[in-house]
Amino acid sequence: MAASSSTTLVHALAARGASAETARGIRIASLLFVTVLTVVAAQVSVPLPFTAVPLTLQPMVVLLGGLALGSRLGSASQILYLAAGIAGLPVFAASAVLPPGPLRLLGPTGGYLMAYPLAAFVTGYLAERGFDRKYVTSVLAMLAGLLVIYSAGVTWLGLFARTGGATPGVSAAFSAGVYPFIAPDLIKLAIAAGFVPALWRLLGRSH
Repeated sequence: MAASSSTTLVHALAARGASAETARGIRIASLLFVTVLTVVAAQVSVPLPFTAVPLTLQPMVVLLGGLALGSRLGSASQILYLAAGIAGLPVFAASAVLPPGPLRLLGPTGGYLMAYPLAAFVTGYLAERGFDRKYVTSVLAMLAGLLVIYSAGVTWLGLFARTGGATPGVSAAFSAGVYPFIAPDLIKLAIAAGFVPALWRLLGRSH
């Protein structure tokens, strides 16, 4: 692992561009791709009867985006995603209670959503230090980002989000917003963490 590395997968691909304009286009296209992928992942949501937080693929897309794009581009992709949702576009997961728009950030899942830029930044920061080159370190980088999402999500759900007219409290929030998702998220993370190292190996072979 190259601890001083500052090159992420997308930046390495961009560096192969024939011109500065091509490199910039690759970075912008990659950012937009991750944003769109986050939108698509939000539509694949499974509501659970015992919690207001649905099961989605979004966290893995956010973390993979950070791993491939790096801290700034990864964070920017999620800021763009949230901006689209705040503007009223139907990019958030379906909700029977809240309509599309900024009010969604005040609901039970608001903490998770608002944590996406920071989670992508943390994962990307570690990727810029070589954590994206090997499977085990990619898992660690994504776990760090997932911890950010869980921390913000459960704090918001327990202390600020009103469900049924009252906030549930942190203990109940862990039962509703963390425990049911640990096993599925760890399985998804274990699968997803292999993607970027595999692409690095392919990129190395193409030299």
